[in-house]
Amino acid sequence: MGMRCGLLVALLATIGTAGWAQQQEDVRDSRNIASQARASTEALLDERSARDWGLNGEEWTRYRRIMQGPLGIHSPNLDPLTALGIEARSEEERRRYAELQVRVEARRVEKMLAYQRAYDAAWQRLFPGQPRVSLPGAKAQGAGNTGSGRLAVFVKAECPACDQRVRQMQAAGLVFDLYMVGSRQDDARIRQWATRAGIDPARVRARTITLNHDAGRWLSLGLPGDLPAVVREVNGQWQRQ
Repeated sequence: MGMRCGLLVALLATIGTAGWAQQQEDVRDSRNIASQARASTEALLDERSARDWGLNGEEWTRYRRIMQGPLGIHSPNLDPLTALGIEARSEEERRRYAELQVRVEARRVEKMLAYQRAYDAAWQRLFPGQPRVSLPGAKAQGAGNTGSGRLAVFVKAECPACDQRVRQMQAAGLVFDLYMVGSRQDDARIRQWATRAGIDPARVRARTITLNHDAGRWLSLGLPGDLPAVVREVNGQWQRQ
């Protein structure tokens, strides 16, 4: 009887050990499957991202490697074409990435301007005659005057030089149309910036200063240099002042 009990215990222990081993094997298999699925998904995303930028798989891998180095640390949000262009290994590569970037930027600006036209039309349908941007106590009159000979000033948030330039222009009594780059079509962002920069609501009411969303206009001008930018249309061409 005792021998049979011992054999039974040993058999149960063997079965338990085998079951535990099988469970561990199943866990490993599940992890391997999940890991393979992640790798496959990442490969598909990389392939799609590379295609969106006009790159092949090798170029995308090189871009990822570049961004793990000093350039990625100094400029973590650098786009693939700029990164590859900066780290180009030959003049031919540099020219290729520059041309690709021009095409990508042209498509992006075209889409932004198309949406801006749709947005402007929607505003006129839904809120005809109502201003799009206004300061507290002011009744601003929407967009600037392209082709009127007025100055256009392009600014962005968190730009002390932009604030200073606009204050100087206002103090000099200049008439200008202000465009905020990166406003995301958010009127509150322009109002907050204009209040901080000391824009006079009376000047806005008189339309000697107008406040507008940039919506890709700055990029569409194709002018060199950083913001702030003061430009004027001369003989059909926009020039920095």
